[in-house]
Amino acid sequence: MHFGAEDLLGVTFAPEPYPLVELALALAAWQRTDEAAVFGRWRGRLARELPDRVRPLLDLLRPDGDNPAFVEPYVAGLDEALAAVRAAAPDLTAGQFRTVAGRAPGPDSWLRALWRRDRDAWDGLEGALRAGYETVVAPYWPRIRQSFHADVAWRTRLMAAHGIRAALASTHPAARWSGTTFEVGLPPDYEVRPAGRGLQLMPSAFWTGRPLLAERPDGSYVLLYPAMTPLPLAGAGPAGGALDALLGRTRAAVLQSLTQRRTTSELARALDISLPSVSEHTRTLRAAGLITTERDGKAVLHSVTGLGVELLHSSR
Repeated sequence: MHFGAEDLLGVTFAPEPYPLVELALALAAWQRTDEAAVFGRWRGRLARELPDRVRPLLDLLRPDGDNPAFVEPYVAGLDEALAAVRAAAPDLTAGQFRTVAGRAPGPDSWLRALWRRDRDAWDGLEGALRAGYETVVAPYWPRIRQSFHADVAWRTRLMAAHGIRAALASTHPAARWSGTTFEVGLPPDYEVRPAGRGLQLMPSAFWTGRPLLAERPDGSYVLLYPAMTPLPLAGAGPAGGALDALLGRTRAAVLQSLTQRRTTSELARALDISLPSVSEHTRTLRAAGLITTERDGKAVLHSVTGLGVELLHSSR
């Protein structure tokens, strides 16, 4: 990816993980054989639990993650994302069909029906995506978001301390810079020039492979890369073990919750504790340099600092 000065100024982070993008990467990751030590138990459980109606998606979502764009829209909200998939039907081309059919492990009959805009085929696709989301993504959504926000918080700190080049180079061991060109030394080979249209960084709790580059409908790009904490290592609840012993269970939970910026009231609701208790814990964490607090109108917003992220990461 060849960066100009304007491109370096246009690097941002995605605001949230997107449901169908995470589903696509999860099903791709399920078919991979790398990171078996981390994802092995998750793969075995999914093999037992995945409904048969979801399995046709494997013809579209292959292990390398190079998936057709229409099936993984960058849209928040499941219903909105499914509507975006439906809306893409008129834009599917014969060239795209040949690419997808050539990679599919099964017969291409239902893929042909999709490209012919057969209603039953599209109803089946929507049902498969919805069932896939409910089985593969929804049960883990809090952990997916936790992994996402922790990576963004850590990488934002890295960017502040060492610049955009360090933040991008750290997305994969094979990533490096050659002048103003960002390179990942793994196949397939292609070149991209953002030309000022913007680049959004998006960590995934499921993905384990090389960074993936996708072009959005507005011409901007998204770089998908493995999150610092993969799903099996993302805690399902409050931080535990040594961090609980160090900070206390509630205070550790407050710190973990603040990988995403929250108000005092949001913290109280999320952790089911009183407002005075939240104020006491945030005051102590702020004094220790683990969180920052700022006002936005009447709201008081708290977020973890780089030191806080490093503490959370080391406790994993």
